[in-house]
Amino acid sequence: MLYILHTYGCQMNVRDSEAVCAMLDASGHRLAPSENEADLIVVNSCSVRGKAEDKALGKLGLLCATKRERPGRVIGLMGCMAQRLGSGIFDKVPGLDFSVGTRRCGAIPRLVARVLAGETNICEISDPADTPDVPDAHTEAGFSAFITILLGCNRRCAYCIVPDVRGPEFSRPAREVVAEIAALARHGVREVTLLGQSVMNYGRTNEVWDASAPASPGGFTEPFARLLEAVAAVPGILRIRFTSGHPSGCTDQLVRAMRDLPQVCHHLHLPVQSGSDRILSLMRRGYTRADYLGAVGRLRDAMPDFALTTDVIVGFPGETEADFEETRSLMGAAAFDNAFIFKYSPRPGTPAADWDDDVSEEEKMRRNQVLLADQDVRGLAANQALVGSVQQVLVEGPSLRNAARWSGRSPGNKIVVFDPRPELTAGTLADVRISRAAPQTLYGDLVP
Repeated sequence: MLYILHTYGCQMNVRDSEAVCAMLDASGHRLAPSENEADLIVVNSCSVRGKAEDKALGKLGLLCATKRERPGRVIGLMGCMAQRLGSGIFDKVPGLDFSVGTRRCGAIPRLVARVLAGETNICEISDPADTPDVPDAHTEAGFSAFITILLGCNRRCAYCIVPDVRGPEFSRPAREVVAEIAALARHGVREVTLLGQSVMNYGRTNEVWDASAPASPGGFTEPFARLLEAVAAVPGILRIRFTSGHPSGCTDQLVRAMRDLPQVCHHLHLPVQSGSDRILSLMRRGYTRADYLGAVGRLRDAMPDFALTTDVIVGFPGETEADFEETRSLMGAAAFDNAFIFKYSPRPGTPAADWDDDVSEEEKMRRNQVLLADQDVRGLAANQALVGSVQQVLVEGPSLRNAARWSGRSPGNKIVVFDPRPELTAGTLADVRISRAAPQTLYGDLVP
């Protein structure tokens, strides 16, 4: 069959979709040139915000409607919404053939075969007590790859549905992770991004290093810092990134690993969500404003070129104007290189969903726009400070906006645009002297 996947949500969903594509390829199916030509369509869904679920439901409805003209077309759902709704999804989307939860994506080729054999309304969701199915299959994706190292989350923030749909934390064995990365490196991958809902919790809830593993050359004893060291030792790996972080993970060993391992990029996505201690407590984030800024200070003291990005929620239940101004001031103090601002969206089953959503949509939008405007000024200033510097860029290929120019990313995860040379290839490192800056992009010239 010709197949296509539509992916909504985070990098972990992108990684899950890639694994499903690789498994479908191995089962004899082939990627369709377009949706119209696809006989099998799978939607990988997100439940973090209501709007993401609405998009996936709308897409599924349109796809299932096409079965009137194409009754043999197979439509499936995977991901967080599938896990949250269970078999109830078939009432919402008549004509859907199968639905598979977050820790069972490896079952999709088998479920497709069952549908082709005549079954329908197949629902397979995971039990939180089950060991997750974590496929290590990859497509030929080029020089960069996502690697899931930690599944689930134990934090139970008041607004977040992730622990319910992704389950409790489970860390993959270190040998398994390193072997997967080594295989990718042999096929040309040069950059890896280690993924986890709270990635620096790696190895805290189950054993990941077996007794036969050699001792850490750098003396690292914390599981995540030790894993970074092991991945950095894989031949061919030039860059290591990881996401998403939590201030509690910014330990002395983590800071030292980021500083001393050349392959580890000096960039971290560290969601803060609010700058108000009162709102942070209501959110159950597990840190204070001072804790967060202390973690940022440790990172910046060790790495003067450190780049920091974050997530912020505006309009959380009970957030006053004073709370909002606390968030504005924290964002200035942290000097974020970039920030992703989200309007609060109640999620069913979370503690915050039972609270009065007392900030109006108009006020949420106003606060969102204020923070975005602040960040544009801050981001431009941070990028302008790099004009004249030489950034080592991992080359990605032609720029999305101008195919005559090429782009890549700096260690700080900033997009850098430059004029190419004939000998330049994607996946190589190139030095670029920065000549101009915009809030989200750097421009420069290749250094001979």
